[in-house]
Amino acid sequence: MISDLVADTVAQSSVLSRDEAAQAMSAAEAVGRILIAAGHLQRQSITLVAGKVHCEITTVCGTAALTLEENLSPVPGAAGADDFMIHLPSPAPLQEQVKAAADGHARLSDAAPPAPETKVANSGLLIDREALRRAVTQR
Repeated sequence: MISDLVADTVAQSSVLSRDEAAQAMSAAEAVGRILIAAGHLQRQSITLVAGKVHCEITTVCGTAALTLEENLSPVPGAAGADDFMIHLPSPAPLQEQVKAAADGHARLSDAAPPAPETKVANSGLLIDREALRRAVTQR
């Protein structure tokens, strides 16, 4: 479940509250169901930004949902986070509903998420994309 993934990821931080993340996701639940049912989360993502975490969450529909093996483990990297924001996609036909949901909790936003940070000061990659692909492929 998306709510648990977000809350469990945020809970890795010693200063952030799992309950606050769960409350934010609860405030977005109604519009989230609409985004999923209309297929918007297949093309656009809910994005959790928390410390080093920039997690883009999408869904699948139809027969693809029957064969997909999902990983709902907490995303590593939020242990040092002192703030988080959940960015909701805001497709044209649902902008008012998404804005209303985002206005319902301080940790929700209908604005586009910031670009993910991919480089460290020493020009080393923060994310080894090839290692990530191999890990997903081996599942």
